[in-house]
Amino acid sequence: QVQLAESGGGLVQPGGSLRLSCEASGSAFSINTMGWYRQAPGKQRELVGTITKGGSTNYADSVKGRFTISRDNAVNTLYLQMNSLKPEDTAVYFCHADLFVYVLGKRDYWGQGTQVTVSS
Repeated sequence: QVQLAESGGGLVQPGGSLRLSCEASGSAFSINTMGWYRQAPGKQRELVGTITKGGSTNYADSVKGRFTISRDNAVNTLYLQMNSLKPEDTAVYFCHADLFVYVLGKRDYWGQGTQVTVSS
C-alpha cells in the first residue's frame, strides 16, 4: 500500500522560515495532484496549497506570497517552503495525495501531520 511520511515541522520565531517535506512510498503508484492542508486548534482543516503533476499550483489567500509548494516527482516528494511565518500559521500541517495505486485504482491518502508552531 501507500504511505505518506511528513517531516520538517517545528518551532520557529515570527518572520522565520520552515520547509516541510512529504514522501510517498509503498506499492506501485502514480501520483497526480498533491497538496498541503492545515488545522489549528478549534478550527476546520483548511487548504494551504495544491500542485498538479504538471506543476500548476493553487494557494489559499492567507499564504499567497509567503508559501511555495513544489514537488520532486523523481522521489515522490512534496514540499512546502514557508517564509515570513506568522503566529496564525501555527497548526498541524497535513500532506495529501491523489494517486493511482496498482490494482486498487484511484485513491487519496493523508499523512498523519506535522506540527508547526510560530512563536517568540
